Amino acid sequence: MRTTYIGHATLLITIGERTFLTDPNFDPKLGRLLSRVSAPGISLEKLPPIDAVFITHAHADHLSFDSLNGLKKGTPIYAPPAIAKWLARKGYENVSGLSAGDVLQLDGVSIRAASATHKGHRYGVDRWRGAANMYLFDTKTESCFFAGDTALTPDTSQMIDNHLAVYERQLDLALLPIGHAPRWKESSFRKGHLTTTDALNLFERLGARYLIPYHWGTFNHVTVKAHDAIDLLRVQLETHPRKSDVKILEPGMSFDLPDKGK
Repeated sequence: MRTTYIGHATLLITIGERTFLTDPNFDPKLGRLLSRVSAPGISLEKLPPIDAVFITHAHADHLSFDSLNGLKKGTPIYAPPAIAKWLARKGYENVSGLSAGDVLQLDGVSIRAASATHKGHRYGVDRWRGAANMYLFDTKTESCFFAGDTALTPDTSQMIDNHLAVYERQLDLALLPIGHAPRWKESSFRKGHLTTTDALNLFERLGARYLIPYHWGTFNHVTVKAHDAIDLLRVQLETHPRKSDVKILEPGMSFDLPDKGK
């Protein structure tokens, strides 16, 4: 299994014989104000063949219409059902909905969807598009959990507990978002996002072999800079007992899953 960090929540995951793309966003800006500070690690034009795209929710940093338009026409797209219907109405082909609890089989890779704790609607008036997914990719010999955007709750690890841990299987790779908020905003931020501390705690709860943090280094936001979260995580890792199992990838870098026991 190989994972490449392109930027923000856009990752290439090659597992089994298939290559998947998550939450594609290659945009130079978010809206009018938030400029991209790091170029995508791979440009749209140089992407390898993509077997399927997995979208977690409708926020503009996770669902870019321009980026979807740049992909090969007809590339399969999977998203929460309300978002899938929206994309289909906009003319995107080969779009399918995945609800929490659904399982998709793609050539030896099973993909399970679970609900994330995140209000994912695009605008203030479209709450019916608020569903947010997390995904588990599994070949029975390798597994990868992509959390999208989520808060840390008692249920966040449930999909891994129910479908891996109960069979005494260890999650191989946890792809977890990291964020940072000023102190006055942290409480509300954590209702739908992971801080660096939350991500490390979830990493332990998931029992994963490795952690790759994402959602950093791409866009400046109104109250925080693009690298605030990763800078804080680096400091926390200095004394963390599993420092060597956290793989920080700069845009364009890849991580190849080592064989178990290495």
